[in-house]
Amino acid sequence: MRRLLLPILLIAALFYGCAANPVTGKRELVLVSEPQEIAMGRKNYGPSRQMQGGDYTVDPALTEYVKGVGKRLAAVSDRKLPYEFAVLNNSVPNAWAMPGGKIAVNRGLLVELKNEAELAAVLGHEIVHAAARHGAKSMQRGMLIQGAVMATGVAARDRDYADLAVAGAQVGAALITHKYGRDAEREADLYGMVYMKRAGYDPQAAVGLQQTFLRLSKNRRQDWISGLFASHPPSQERVENNRATAERLGAGGEIGARRYQSRLAHLKQTKTAYDAYDKGRKALGKGDLTTALKMADKAIRIEPREAHFYALRGDARFMQKRLREAMVDYNRAIQYNPDFFHYYVQRGITREKLGDKAGAKKDLERSIKLLPTATALNRLGNMALAGGDRRQAINYYKKAARSRSEPGQKAARSLLRLDLPQNPNNYLQVRSGLNKQRNVIVKVGNPTSLAVHRVRIVIQYPDAQGRLRQFSQDVTGVIPPGKAAIIKTPLGPVKDSGALRRIKVKIERAALAE
Repeated sequence: MRRLLLPILLIAALFYGCAANPVTGKRELVLVSEPQEIAMGRKNYGPSRQMQGGDYTVDPALTEYVKGVGKRLAAVSDRKLPYEFAVLNNSVPNAWAMPGGKIAVNRGLLVELKNEAELAAVLGHEIVHAAARHGAKSMQRGMLIQGAVMATGVAARDRDYADLAVAGAQVGAALITHKYGRDAEREADLYGMVYMKRAGYDPQAAVGLQQTFLRLSKNRRQDWISGLFASHPPSQERVENNRATAERLGAGGEIGARRYQSRLAHLKQTKTAYDAYDKGRKALGKGDLTTALKMADKAIRIEPREAHFYALRGDARFMQKRLREAMVDYNRAIQYNPDFFHYYVQRGITREKLGDKAGAKKDLERSIKLLPTATALNRLGNMALAGGDRRQAINYYKKAARSRSEPGQKAARSLLRLDLPQNPNNYLQVRSGLNKQRNVIVKVGNPTSLAVHRVRIVIQYPDAQGRLRQFSQDVTGVIPPGKAAIIKTPLGPVKDSGALRRIKVKIERAALAE
């Protein structure tokens, strides 16, 4: 690996070069330019927020307050980026930063903090991750290992709606769920506290915050393990490092406990509603519709302006086949928050079942603009096919099939049925080789999820005079999913192995064995 990595590094340095890190001052290899960082964050910020539950909209004043603290810290950072801050409607205690300064904090973390200085410690830490290019450097390492300029396939973590996301949204999922290295965490702790001091906050709050995180990690609280601790693991070393940094920076600065508690009052008062919602979602996943409805109703009584609660009740009623009642709930969810993909997906499917094809298509198309999911794309593919638009159906199925979720697998099977007979070379694999007798053999692989048969290959080869010849040969029997067939051809024996490279093989036809 080192032998391979060195020339790649040298080539990359020729094209991009080294630059001083704006936060640490260290010289570093730069493969991702600042405009690329900013574009990457801008493109993935919205879809990534959708995957994590969408924006928290019930209390806009709280979001503005968090943005204000973030902007105060960003103003004293060492790198000027188009910073943005959002509060996500997610109970898991977490915060993350994307390249280009796109930062989010979950409401589940806000209710765990004690004061504004602790919020500043969280946001300052994330600002450093963006300013010091930690996310971009993580991508660079992936690029170098693959020997490519862009990562080509990043799987989304199975959290919230990430498993349904397709296309570029998967890259966004990887950007916000990857685990930073110890050096990156150390830098984010150190310079985040420096930014706190510059902005007028007491950096001692970062010490108390890390102590709290360490205590919760020892208690093995599952929500913390699946959230902040997954990408920002706490340790006693980090506590001691923060304590030493606070001593160097000096005591004093704002704490803002009363101000923070005042701004968080409504969210804390309605926490029981979100607890009920989370229980309802779990019950829904287990098929316990009675409990799901009970928890949705409880949550709505406490906080009647939260769109998620109506969507939960709509989902439960949908599963009970109470479609018109579900429509009422989805309409109410969209009324309170018109910018979350899930409501449109579910209302679109409900409309389709109620016979409103045009309304269903409109909702599903709106949903994929917010977050492209296998669920919506597969449904749109089915609609396009039913309407006779084969080309559009294939386009939708191809996008949906990038997800390993159940609707993604359905789309993949629909794509195979629709397109494999016409374009078998796009789905089956062929490779030529020599057996022990040095006769030419062909391996036909079937990496798809469906069995194929009636496969015919075409072999092109140069004769002794250099003229191009070809013949066809059938593959006997069925090739199961994930298996291959070996075909012995009449060509050979081949004395010169280099001649094998001049033999071309392609698939002339194939059919699904269903």
